[in-house]
Amino acid sequence: MTDTEVRGCAVQIESVDGAVRRYRRHPNGGGLVEVSATVAESATVHESAYVESGSVLGDGTHVGPGCWIESGARIGTDVTVGQNAHLGSGSRIGDGARIGANARLGAGVVVATGARVAIDARVADRVVVLSGRRRAPRSDFETAA
Repeated sequence: MTDTEVRGCAVQIESVDGAVRRYRRHPNGGGLVEVSATVAESATVHESAYVESGSVLGDGTHVGPGCWIESGARIGTDVTVGQNAHLGSGSRIGDGARIGANARLGAGVVVATGARVAIDARVADRVVVLSGRRRAPRSDFETAA
């Protein structure tokens, strides 16, 4: 079997809760992408990275080794996600943003267009990151990157 044939194959992986999920290898980088996730053809997903169900990755986005993109994450164009980063479910990452290596973003985090998240950063659930600053979430309105 050629490398191209392997990258096109679907694999099944059983999660800790016993559910079986189907993944396919992304053609750029070979990362495991759950079949209901949408990853742009020009995006790169490292072979040791996972992209979970319902996530969307834009053009030119690069996901580094060991990354885990949880379900429902939305990542814009030309975003860089550093190695071993974890993006919580429902995260929203704006175009051109940079997520540092080993960063951990909680569920529902919003990173604005062009913003940077530092190496080894820990961002709590539902926090908005703007130009290197964090703002606590407000309950009276929806936020978007």
